[in-house]
Amino acid sequence: MDILQSMANQNWWPLLPHVILLLTLAVFLFAWLREPRRLINGIYFTIFLGCFALWITFLIFDSQQRVLTALYGFLVLIIFLVFILLVLFAWALLLWNAYYVWKRESHTLPNMLTLILGIALICFSLYVVLSPARYFPRWLNWLVMPIPALLIYVSIVAYNFLINLLLYQFVPRHYHQDYLIVLGAGLINGDQVSKLLAARIDRAIVFAQKQIGKGGKMPKLIMSGGKGSDERISEAEAMKKYAVGHGISQEMILLEDKSVNTLQNMQFSKQVASKDFGGDTFNATFFSNNFHIFRAGLFAKQAGLAANGVGAKTRFYYLPNAVLREMAGVFVINKKRHLILMGLITIIILGEAALSSLGIHFF
Repeated sequence: MDILQSMANQNWWPLLPHVILLLTLAVFLFAWLREPRRLINGIYFTIFLGCFALWITFLIFDSQQRVLTALYGFLVLIIFLVFILLVLFAWALLLWNAYYVWKRESHTLPNMLTLILGIALICFSLYVVLSPARYFPRWLNWLVMPIPALLIYVSIVAYNFLINLLLYQFVPRHYHQDYLIVLGAGLINGDQVSKLLAARIDRAIVFAQKQIGKGGKMPKLIMSGGKGSDERISEAEAMKKYAVGHGISQEMILLEDKSVNTLQNMQFSKQVASKDFGGDTFNATFFSNNFHIFRAGLFAKQAGLAANGVGAKTRFYYLPNAVLREMAGVFVINKKRHLILMGLITIIILGEAALSSLGIHFF
């Protein structure tokens, strides 16, 4: 109590918001820079973002300037209204995106995710408005009772993924790499590099040229990708041909042509690099599209590969489907944890409902 009284007497309390802001920023930066391939970084960043919003609010109201306070209130109101409109009309944005993807891309299930989600949101909105639950038998009402809480949980998980995906685009790049690992993707006509895959290779070539421009050595490129059932050659071989055609010497290209998924890309590329380098102390960076690099980073961590990713740009209209696919992939990686938490949420809600029916209330 004496310490608190002393702080109050010395007028330290006005400094508290600044201290909290700097502390949350320091925690986030330490965790993120130390290991950007962790989902908890999104939580640290969100805490810092909340503290930053409170800090700005504190400064504005503490200034006691009416015009500034009014402008701030107006800005907060606009942001709130935009958020509400995005939530209410998310289904329309998703269907609009689905239309463009349908026109320009193949009609495969991965390219229809925004269409599926848009239809699901329409159905959910109709369910909320029409409220058919009042006609359900009691047992069915009990079964649907946990759904809102589960949707909130999934929304929080999705938000955290998006924050991490965004943050991962800004991971500092170090131009002293021994190997640049380019992750494969499906080939066109069984032997041709697609535009999406070409963007990955081009990004790695630009990185190598920039490293040389900074006085570093020419890194070796590891082309990583096996041969699919509908492909005449391995993805790695097709990628090598493309890179050689764009000025890269064959001697500077290594092939990893056995992998069939991203985890194997990382595992087998690490083996190729270790064998060529003569140990595991090499420096490496991997390349994929910007929507894929965070999930790829999780697989690199799982494979014990100390490498972060650099993303190639993707056409804007393609991003929503791709991001949804990546979100689902990261959810599956941590499915055990999510299923346990979702199970606990369901048990708590159903348990509370059962106790309430007996006249016992905890919430």
